[in-house]
Amino acid sequence: MEDRRTEGLYLELGTIDPALYANRAAHLARRPGVTRVSWWANCVPGRTDLPMKVTDGSLLGVTEVDGSFDAPGAAEGMIVHQFRCHPRPSQGILTGRPTTGLMLVWISPREPGLAQTLRDWGDFVHIRHIAAAGIPGFTQISVYENVVAGDPRFLHLYEFDTEDSEATFKTMTTFVGPRLGGTESAAYAEWADWRRAGGRLFYCNTFQLLGETEGV
Repeated sequence: MEDRRTEGLYLELGTIDPALYANRAAHLARRPGVTRVSWWANCVPGRTDLPMKVTDGSLLGVTEVDGSFDAPGAAEGMIVHQFRCHPRPSQGILTGRPTTGLMLVWISPREPGLAQTLRDWGDFVHIRHIAAAGIPGFTQISVYENVVAGDPRFLHLYEFDTEDSEATFKTMTTFVGPRLGGTESAAYAEWADWRRAGGRLFYCNTFQLLGETEGV
């Protein structure tokens, strides 16, 4: 299970009734290159404790795709991005329990020349310590890159196997902090602050599974 790898993701974020999105998911599932479509409830719509440079929504649609997928036109009122899996491997481990929660992070370098610096910080500092901490509920953490130029450049996708994604997310610093000498240490500041690595955080939020359908 630990080598599961999804080639690409087509994401839609907006405010739409879940029943209506289920109909859209059925339509997406019939497109070539689609393996699964799932839809997720936003746990903290419009959160204010982290930067948010996009319009938030109540629902996230996640379409798992391969290289043959041709994206449709965006649904009305939805923010749409398509990502391809980054060459570096995912971190963490799948537990054998189903993924019932997600945390979505959209991040970009302040300027193109800082992209590798930001990517190295993300992989070898930030995500590394989260994965190594063995936080209950955290499973696989995967990195994706936007298929087109522009923002957000990278997607960090955290998978949870719990029934309360936001509560699981909020335990992160409790487990990571002691590994780095406490939350007042220089090592913790380096781990926590994407700006030190030349990054801009566009979006971060948690989601809980509402429904899913397999590709046909």
